[in-house]
Amino acid sequence: MAHLSSFCQHIWDPVFKKCKRALVFLDPECAESLHWVGGARQLLDAGALNVKEFSSFESGGANQPKAVFVVSSLLKGRTVEIIRDIIRLSAFQYCTVFTALPHWLHLWVNNVNSEVEENLIFQQFEEKLCEWMGNMNYTAEVMYAPVLFAPLAPHLCVTPALASLFPLGSRDLNQINNSRSEKKKFASLSDVDFTSLPVKLQIQIKLLISGLNHLFEYLDMREECFAVGSFSKIIAGDLVNCPHAKNRRKTAQNKASLVFIDRTLDLTGAVGHHGDNLVEKIISVLPRFPGHTNDVMVNTVELTALHVADGNSDTVAPGCLAQPNDPAAKALWESLLGVKQKEAIMEVRRHLVEAASRENLPIKMSMGRVTPEQLSSYIQLFKKNAKALENHCGLLQLGLATAQTLKHPQYAKWDNFLAFERLLLQNIGDSQLPGVLNQLYPMIKSHSERKGDDYNLDDLLMLLVYIYSLVGEIPLQKELEVAEDKIKKKLVQVFCDEPELSSLSLKITASKKELTQQKQIMKTQGPQACLLSAFVVPSISSGKEHM
Repeated sequence: MAHLSSFCQHIWDPVFKKCKRALVFLDPECAESLHWVGGARQLLDAGALNVKEFSSFESGGANQPKAVFVVSSLLKGRTVEIIRDIIRLSAFQYCTVFTALPHWLHLWVNNVNSEVEENLIFQQFEEKLCEWMGNMNYTAEVMYAPVLFAPLAPHLCVTPALASLFPLGSRDLNQINNSRSEKKKFASLSDVDFTSLPVKLQIQIKLLISGLNHLFEYLDMREECFAVGSFSKIIAGDLVNCPHAKNRRKTAQNKASLVFIDRTLDLTGAVGHHGDNLVEKIISVLPRFPGHTNDVMVNTVELTALHVADGNSDTVAPGCLAQPNDPAAKALWESLLGVKQKEAIMEVRRHLVEAASRENLPIKMSMGRVTPEQLSSYIQLFKKNAKALENHCGLLQLGLATAQTLKHPQYAKWDNFLAFERLLLQNIGDSQLPGVLNQLYPMIKSHSERKGDDYNLDDLLMLLVYIYSLVGEIPLQKELEVAEDKIKKKLVQVFCDEPELSSLSLKITASKKELTQQKQIMKTQGPQACLLSAFVVPSISSGKEHM
């Protein structure tokens, strides 16, 4: 049976065929999917003139008459506005638009009868494209390409366009019930059906279903669906009842079991530090690529001749984990996904040593424990040989990612997290939640009080999610209210004393403007005046649903 990597390559083939002598505009989600298939090089090798961001601030030149747009969203709203802006600023005569949503889903969103003329909405959009280009005789095409999937390995893929798709929580149930009459309110999340969901969420589910159906069609597979969790039950039911999936299952030759699992059922796995996998630690500690959800930036200054005092430079492009065009690096990456950390680090060293030997570099072998300094010394050898550097660029990026992770301050905290989480797990079993919160309280320190091994804001929020995800249903009690109130006040103080919040903290709490206002209130009126219910409380008592 074909594997996921070949499918992900297959779904991009129609895009590549349209790229010759064209400017290509990609939204961030499609760019990330392409990143794991081969990146912009695939488009350039197919004949593209350039690859640009999908933004109203981009355009083509006077001598660039052809454009290809690849988007992961509906041809509606802001997506349409951006396409229009780019075309009007350019001199295109030939435009092709690929959308990850099939035509039937566009009909469903627009409440149009599915029996109307085939490709009606796509045809109407083609006319719009010609209108924006300024001549109805110019060429315009709108096509479906399910470019949702990013293949991290031959049998593992993710969906960047659906990174925000998340199971419902108790707060979502309250919002759904607010729009329903008293007699029709849902008693629990397990009672919620597809038609009761917000329209935006329904579209995301339909997008997932359409992508999965296309994948199973490629694999010639008929699936038997199982669900663990109320939200997964909704998705599985929609796939089972999808007319296009029913037609496929009638003739498919291969059988498979498909299990949907709510992500909220293992939030402790997402915020815990129990894993013994190198890849998990690399992704946890190194900075993410802007706009990406599944790759990190690897500082590649060590591979250059630049002398940078702080070891960083904005003029040197970062490396990454995805190396689909380098067979040796790709094989190493795939092996790292399935082995324990110690074995993975030794595997990285082995690959570096073998590569250096093939290039006749003066490498000095050493046995025993692998250190980041040792890996860096091996990598430094390639810098002096341009040809060797080019031949093994992908492998060197993975080596740098490993060395930088092992030297990262957050990596040193990993064992501290693990020890404290085990203590919390034991104490939650032996005592009540207030006692656990009282244990955490002394560890909440302001920026001026913290030392190198103390927990920062993001660390504390992860620990809170870990705690509340473990305890499940929490009975109301006076002692718990007192303990939570202490935590909230302390967290407000820490937030307001922080010189600069991380992107995660800003997402959970407030925008920078709102944070400035909160700090001013804090200085003039004290912590009690802060709007705890809107500022900090959601990240504690409802953290399970929103992190």
